[in-house]
Amino acid sequence: MGVKITRRTVLRGAMGAGAVTVGIPFLDCYLNDSGTALAATGTPLPVVFGTWFQDLGFNPGRWVPAKTGFDFENNVELKVFDPYKKKMNLVSGLQYYLDGKPLETHATGVEIVTTGGIASQAEAMASADSLIADTIGTRTRFRSLEVAFNGGRQSRSKRANAANNPSEPSPVALYTRIFGPDFKDPNAADFKPDPVVMTRKSVLSYVTEQRKKAMSEVGAADRVRLDQYFTAIREIEQQLALELQRPEPLPQCTVAEKRDEVKPSSLIPAVVANGKLFSELLAHAVACGQTRVFNINIGSQGLRTEGSAQTWHGFTHEEAIDEKLGYQKEVTFFITTATKMCADFVGVLDAYQEGAGTLLDRCGLMWMTDHGYARTHTMDNIPVMTFGSAGGRLRTGQHISAVGDPATRVGLTMQQIMGVPVSTWGVQSNQTSKTMSEIVA
Repeated sequence: MGVKITRRTVLRGAMGAGAVTVGIPFLDCYLNDSGTALAATGTPLPVVFGTWFQDLGFNPGRWVPAKTGFDFENNVELKVFDPYKKKMNLVSGLQYYLDGKPLETHATGVEIVTTGGIASQAEAMASADSLIADTIGTRTRFRSLEVAFNGGRQSRSKRANAANNPSEPSPVALYTRIFGPDFKDPNAADFKPDPVVMTRKSVLSYVTEQRKKAMSEVGAADRVRLDQYFTAIREIEQQLALELQRPEPLPQCTVAEKRDEVKPSSLIPAVVANGKLFSELLAHAVACGQTRVFNINIGSQGLRTEGSAQTWHGFTHEEAIDEKLGYQKEVTFFITTATKMCADFVGVLDAYQEGAGTLLDRCGLMWMTDHGYARTHTMDNIPVMTFGSAGGRLRTGQHISAVGDPATRVGLTMQQIMGVPVSTWGVQSNQTSKTMSEIVA
């Protein structure tokens, strides 16, 4: 059978006065025999860049591995990444330099690792992800996508001479942006997604005939892939629809008020649940070529557990160190929860098969934080991690100790492997022209 479906194929349908759009992931029929490049052009699968920002660092002595190199073992707070150890890099010992400027706790480190300098130095500077988006994100439907697991609007992404790019606080709103109606500016003031309409009927129902045609024009293996893909979309819709429904009444309690949409919250259960939905939606957007750059901010500082008024940030300052454990118990609960969310997201990317590899394999995901140790606001021994090989551009599976080196070395490295024409990045003592050569393939 001659295959008519192409990489540019998308499924489109009308929904009222608007339109819905369903992208198609990479199928075997798009790829060469080894599944590593596009069959039509021989070019490698497009590289993807992402960031994960998790404030408040780790506990001293619980994250730096005992060994460097390829045979390292994750320390206790990073054991959750063991399934992906061969696809990650961990850099320890990095530094944020103040250059005599006052430390703005939980802000200065963010500015340095994202833009290369401190606010007064970097207020006109774009964040590294934005520079990368200018290089690899100009031909996709979304130049970049920003989300906040805690329902906030403040991302760590910034255009030059501009405010931070706003994060999408709601999985329902992100769903609406991705699938339609075909958009104006998604950040416009009059953008009003209608999640009830969008989840009442699957977007797949609006593209039924095109979907059937696509299924008939590919081979057996790709039909299985498409069926799995469409099933995954419907499962996301069903989960969102459940969040929009009135709960079933129980005789012993009053009926809860109907919610108009998924309610973002800084409570851990909501953050975890929304994080899973965000992860699936971002994976869809990346796999279908709708964006090649994404930024995740989980909003660590304001996270709290149900029934508690104290936040993760508050615990870092006020909780005593447990004498038997040797660390802050409540703080460590938050670290463990947030780090598992990151591991789960990495797992979503790695489960998405693309030819001989996975979606994670063509991603370069960069994990960042604001302090080495939040309790004392340290600016040394900063951890930075990467996940994925960025289409073979990163050498993975290593722990690199870079004691005293500016953390901007990692940002410079990621920019260069993504094709940004930059040889030096950062300001004053945070400026560097030295890449992390150990992880460059």
